Amino acid sequence: MLGDFTLTLPTRVHFGSHALDALPEELARYGSRVLLTYGGKSAKATGLYDRVIAALADAGKEIWEVSGITANPTFTKVLEVAHAIREHDVDLVIAVGGGSVIDCSKDASALAWQEGTPEELWARFYYDGEQVAPEDRVTPVGCILTIPATGSEMNRGGVTTNEETREKLEMVGDEVRTIPEFALLDPTLTYTLPRYQMVSGCYDILCHCMEQYFSGDDDCVSDYLAEGVMRAIISATNAAVADPMDYEARSNIMWCATWGLNGVIGIGKDQDWQLHDLGQSISAFTGATHGMTLSALTKAYYRHVLPAGMHRFARFATAVWGIPAEGKTDEELAAAGLDALDAWLRGIGCVMNITELGVTEDMIEGIAAVTPLEESGYHPFTTEEFVEVLRESL
Repeated sequence: MLGDFTLTLPTRVHFGSHALDALPEELARYGSRVLLTYGGKSAKATGLYDRVIAALADAGKEIWEVSGITANPTFTKVLEVAHAIREHDVDLVIAVGGGSVIDCSKDASALAWQEGTPEELWARFYYDGEQVAPEDRVTPVGCILTIPATGSEMNRGGVTTNEETREKLEMVGDEVRTIPEFALLDPTLTYTLPRYQMVSGCYDILCHCMEQYFSGDDDCVSDYLAEGVMRAIISATNAAVADPMDYEARSNIMWCATWGLNGVIGIGKDQDWQLHDLGQSISAFTGATHGMTLSALTKAYYRHVLPAGMHRFARFATAVWGIPAEGKTDEELAAAGLDALDAWLRGIGCVMNITELGVTEDMIEGIAAVTPLEESGYHPFTTEEFVEVLRESL
């Protein structure tokens, strides 16, 4: 472990089929004014909305709501939630849903108390990546997770799409205060997810691990932890595809999502988030499901990275996919590992080209142009190389 780091994980996690039983004790920690945020029909169709409303009523809370938070949440929606937080001076936001609802709520919890025009707030907190100042007010957020993928239930970041600029960027928030204070994780809430949504989330989880794993050269504990999480999500995804009602598989997927991006497996690592950056730009242009943008780009993207990180890709083949090293060069091992990843993605039903996601040739330069450039990972990309990856992925 060569990297220096500071780690804070303040979220109280209640995990299991009775996780929602902990909601009353959590509500007792906060004042009487609560804002409930959620997506749309699914929370009500499954009865989850009614259960949460009943718990809030039993606790004597005043309730306000913002619904209609979609996948790839917009900055306009973030500002709507922020306005509700400030207008009603709420004591707690409860986000019910997946990463989109949680991200939107976390960002709004901080922006609610910031002064400035929408353009100024976007420039400060998203484009320039400014963090909330220690003295600034942030409204507490708790969450009830229904779609495991992003790890938003235990991290500080929130990704938002600006409809005007066609950018999809992260607000990094605050070291502690924009991380959810509590998270209720009940794997049974994921049973009704359509297969497309489930496997998309599962690859997002694996991709989070890979983007932290494919960097660095030291003997790093984080890499061993990442390998374990990667093997677990591959195994659990296979089991859940075979039997969507497999509780053990669903519980492992949910826990892998949380550990894939709560900061632990990236400790001491340089990390490479350029694939995510490019996938998010595609979503900003097309509204495509995030995990599927990643699967559609993976083969072309890692072809560009592989020569610079050959040794790590060879280890990925043996440690994650169980490919025997005997009699193979690093080049052969690395190629076999990426082939195994490609076959797995196809087998679980992921999208394997960006054309299927609505990307056309005339969008490519625009998508590349709004994708942030980073200096991390084995192979930092240029805008021109992003254009190449996009064309190779059509």
